[in-house]
Amino acid sequence: MNRFADLLDRLEHEPSGDHGQRLLADYFRRANDPDRGYALAAMTGALPLPRTTTAVARALIAERVDPALFAMSREYVGDLVETVALLWPAPAPLPAGRDAPPAPTLAEVVETLRVAGKAALPAQLAILLDGLDATGRRTLLKLVTGGARIAISARRAKAAVASLAGLDAGAVEEIWRGLEPPYLDLFAWIEGRGPRPGARDPAPFREPTPSRAIDEADFAALDPAAFLAEWKWDGLRVQASGGVDGSGARVRRLYSSSGEDISAAFPDLVEALSAPVFDGAILDGELLIVRDGCAQPLDVWRQRLGRKRVSAKTMAEYPPRLRAFDLLAENGEDLRALPFETRRERLEDLVARRAGAPVDLSPLIPFSTREELSAARADPASAGAGRDAGAVVGVMLKERARARQPEGGKGQWLAWKRDPTRIDAVLMYARRGQAIGSSLHSDFTFGVWRTRDGRDELVPVGAACFDGADAELDAWVRAHTINRFGPVREVVASGGEGLVLEIVFEGADRSTRRKAGLTLRNPRVAGIRRDKPPREADRIETVETFLRG
Repeated sequence: MNRFADLLDRLEHEPSGDHGQRLLADYFRRANDPDRGYALAAMTGALPLPRTTTAVARALIAERVDPALFAMSREYVGDLVETVALLWPAPAPLPAGRDAPPAPTLAEVVETLRVAGKAALPAQLAILLDGLDATGRRTLLKLVTGGARIAISARRAKAAVASLAGLDAGAVEEIWRGLEPPYLDLFAWIEGRGPRPGARDPAPFREPTPSRAIDEADFAALDPAAFLAEWKWDGLRVQASGGVDGSGARVRRLYSSSGEDISAAFPDLVEALSAPVFDGAILDGELLIVRDGCAQPLDVWRQRLGRKRVSAKTMAEYPPRLRAFDLLAENGEDLRALPFETRRERLEDLVARRAGAPVDLSPLIPFSTREELSAARADPASAGAGRDAGAVVGVMLKERARARQPEGGKGQWLAWKRDPTRIDAVLMYARRGQAIGSSLHSDFTFGVWRTRDGRDELVPVGAACFDGADAELDAWVRAHTINRFGPVREVVASGGEGLVLEIVFEGADRSTRRKAGLTLRNPRVAGIRRDKPPREADRIETVETFLRG
């Protein structure tokens, strides 16, 4: 367990995702079964550990440490779990001649807590904490209280496993749904000690084609004749997969781009894909909410995503549509080795055979020169997007003759997004960063001016993380705090002492859930306008000029 905790600690402080993946691959290469399988489960959110609350940790430390000392330490450290991990006393010395038992392994921790009932869990947890160091205790407590933030994505974790056999993450993704922790058959296959685990899922997930962002200079170097162009939609990239199970029943699933099964949030769309034409088919596309024939903004479809139960009213208010742009499989045949242009033709034929289903094609943008496509990007409504122009955030360029390469690669498709918009907003609230161990205030809520009842007031219009946050900015936030709401600090925003932030975003939408009546799309803090006083920040009327749809 201590070794796994040390790995998480190193990943937490490793700025490079590629290097973090190499660290993880080295761990998988050196660790034993089933420890490494449970480590992989932790990285992918599948660790079979019972959950408890931080109140249990508080009660355990209260039996071992003076309450006043704990309160002072808690105030200084800032996190209850970390405080418990640091303050946990060493176990009583053993009699002479007796050696301390080895620290529990990750597998021992998992198996011990899995069989412990709710009543016995605190006592078993205390025994395990006695055998761990401070880093191990923090990791264990974070795992059982649900507060663990793994500083590497599930996809990179799978890629680290696949790299042991010289494969890419897609090789693991294709068999993932048939695997269970601690993944002994997976590691046996990777190391050449066993057969490839059977892909038992009739509606599998396939690694989607990756894309990368380009700018004006990149676009100028391309040969327009070699590419097809489509709109880049402001929705959720999904994959619709269909098949027939061993009993002959049709199975349909909807996946996010990371492979998460989101079928429960969109049962109406899944049911609409029940036609035989979708047996053995895997469609790659964008999930949109379409009302009255018009694609809705991002803030709308998010109100459906994540709901465990979807009522008939919700389905009627938020009708989904799959805007397909690629076909990865048809009739069980893997099409990824075919050129994109060929896959597109087969996709058009499949969609045409299922007229009436909530599936349509992402239309191609007619162009022959760079200037024509640049003009379409700048004005989608006049270039064929029509009423859906409000849901367009750019264009996608896809090489006609390029196959979906098995090894993946970076940026097979090119995303040329529309130019972002900028405003100057006033910093209103700040909190510490959400990354593990972050101590700097880097998550900011910002606002603009609005006149109400003859007086100017600040109204919040968005929140974003600032990668440029440093100790100086953190000190400013602490020095100008006028109120606190838990971990959130309200800072001075008037009287000439406020801070103006330069905000970059991709558009704005109407919102009934926001005080300002609108929400920004993908905002980020680009910098600090130290040359501008708060009174000169932008007004709500300026932001409303960027409304879409």
